[in-house]
Amino acid sequence: MNIETIGTNAGSVWTALNEADALGVKQLKKITRLKDKEIFAALGWLAREGKININVDPADEKEYIVSLTNC
Repeated sequence: MNIETIGTNAGSVWTALNEADALGVKQLKKITRLKDKEIFAALGWLAREGKININVDPADEKEYIVSLTNC
């Protein structure tokens, strides 16, 4: 996986989040059809840019809920 691929995947994740209020990582994987490593690299990219919020799901503490920031 190279930087260009990670950036492209980050765009796919951002698009999915832009169409929804918030999504769990499992939902993001299903929508984007990315693998674990690809999803987490994309989330890292978006987090570094300050474009997403990541919180623990109160209903399932093993799941994370991701949403876009209000920038």
